[in-house]
Amino acid sequence: MNNDTHYMQRALACAEEAKKQQEVPVGAILVVNDHVIASAYNQTIAQCDPTAHAEILALRQAAKLIQNHRLLDATLYVTLEPCPMCVGAMIQARIKRLVFAAPDERLGALGSLFNILQTKGINHHFSVTEGPLAHESAQLLKGFFLQRRQKKSKE
Repeated sequence: MNNDTHYMQRALACAEEAKKQQEVPVGAILVVNDHVIASAYNQTIAQCDPTAHAEILALRQAAKLIQNHRLLDATLYVTLEPCPMCVGAMIQARIKRLVFAAPDERLGALGSLFNILQTKGINHHFSVTEGPLAHESAQLLKGFFLQRRQKKSKE
């Protein structure tokens, strides 16, 4: 098993925790020098905060831990392609690399809907790897939303 798959499994475990909390099941792990320094899952409902995406929470946690808003050597693993807000935060944090599992056709800002990193004038770029455990992540999301729709139809 390679490192990307290993860390993505950990991000998926975070996503499972989000599901248990009735949050959209997205998880994120932030790694520096092969050490996990932050982990998070979506908490927009629990925190009553539209910015409480897994990626944002992991970036905040890591920045506080290392006492620096720049996360220069960090790799962020996330189970779903990030939205524009989250990509913007990654640019601001100056991450080195992003690995995401499943594409997000609705809001994906790194290739599915559009690619922010191809915008003229962006002052920081990071490498992007797509795909580790994409099927597992997509299935988790599909199952969550199917269950949510079934619950609403019974009400």
